[in-house]
Amino acid sequence: MPKANLWNKSVPRVEPDQRARNTHLRREAARFHRIMPGLLLCGVVTLGAIAMQVAEEHLFGRVWLEALVLAILLGTAIRTAWTPHPRWLPGINFSAKSLLEVAVLLLGASLSTRIVMAVGPALLAGIVLVVIAAIPISYEIGRTLGLRQRVALLVACGNSICGNSAIAAVAPVIGADSADVASSITFTAVLGVIVVLALPLMIPLVGLTETQYGVLAGLTVYAVPQVLAATSPIGLIAVQTGTLVKLVRVLMLGPVVLILSLLANRLREQTEGPAPHLAMGKRPARRRPPLHQLVPWFVVGFLGLAALRSAGLLPHQALAPAATAASLLMIIAMAALGLTVNIRVVASAGTRVTGAGTISLLLLCAISLGLIRALGIV
Repeated sequence: MPKANLWNKSVPRVEPDQRARNTHLRREAARFHRIMPGLLLCGVVTLGAIAMQVAEEHLFGRVWLEALVLAILLGTAIRTAWTPHPRWLPGINFSAKSLLEVAVLLLGASLSTRIVMAVGPALLAGIVLVVIAAIPISYEIGRTLGLRQRVALLVACGNSICGNSAIAAVAPVIGADSADVASSITFTAVLGVIVVLALPLMIPLVGLTETQYGVLAGLTVYAVPQVLAATSPIGLIAVQTGTLVKLVRVLMLGPVVLILSLLANRLREQTEGPAPHLAMGKRPARRRPPLHQLVPWFVVGFLGLAALRSAGLLPHQALAPAATAASLLMIIAMAALGLTVNIRVVASAGTRVTGAGTISLLLLCAISLGLIRALGIV
C-alpha cells in the first residue's frame, strides 16, 4: 500500500462544520472565563445584600430597604473603597446589562391582566389616567430642577409606577448608565421609606376611610411590600384595596416600557445635547432604526410572557420560580450597577433627584386624592 495512503488514513479529517463548531465552543469557553470573576463578585455582593435584608427584618420586624436597594448601596460602597481590576469588568458589565434584561423579561410572568377585572372600569380608567398624567409631570419637574433627561425619566417612571422595579426595567430601554440608575434608585428608596411612615398621617388630616386610604396607598407607594407595610396598621380592607390597586398600577409597566422603547431610540443613542460643532445644516441625516432597536428583545419577551400568563397558558408551577429568578437576577444586576458607580456622581445629583422625587410624589398624592373624590369612593 502506498505510503501516502497510510499517512492519509492515520490522520483524521476534520470537516468544515465540525471545525466551525469547535471554534465556536472555544470562543464561548473563553467568554465564560472572562465573565466569571466579575459575575462571582456580583453574586457575593448579592448574598451580602440578601443577608442584610434578613437581618433587617429580624431586628426591626419589617423590611425598610429591600435587597435590591441594599445591593446597589453595598456595590457602590465597595466601588468607592476599591477600584476593580480590568479582569473584573466583563462579568460586572454582563451582570449589569444582560442579566438585567433577562430579569425584565421574566417580570412579564408575574403580571396578569385578569387583575383588571377586579377593580371595575371607573377605577381602572382612573389608575391609567393617574400614571399617564404623573409620568410627564414628574419628568418636567425633574428637567426644571436641572436633572438630565435619562435621570428625570427614571425618577418619573419610578414615582408613577412601581419604584425600583420600574427604574430597573426602564433603564436598559432608554440607555441609562449606572450613575443614572444608582442615583434614581438610592433616593427613590429613601423616599419610599418616608412615604410608608408618613402616609397614615393622611387619614386624620383628610378624613379617609379604609377603602379610600387603600386606594391612596396603592396609587402612591412604590413597591407591593411597602403597600402592605403602609396599610397593615390600618386594617384588612385597606390592605386588600391597596394591594389590588397597586397590582393594577404595576400592570402599566408593560405598556410604558413598550412606548418608551418606541419613542426613546434617539435618547438611547444621543448625548444630553448636540455636539457643539454641529450647526443646524450639518446634522447627520435621520434614518429609521432597525426593528430590534425600536423594540428590544426583552420587551417583546416581557409582553409575551404577560400575554401567556393572562391567557392561562403558563404552568402555575412555573410562576413562583420565574418570579424568584427575576427578583434574584434583578438584585445581581443592581449589585453590578453599584460596582460601576462613582459615588461623587451620585452625590452631585442627590439634592436635585430628591427634590424632583419629593415634589412629584406630593403632586401624585394630590392627583390621587382628587381621583378618590371624583369617583366617589367611600
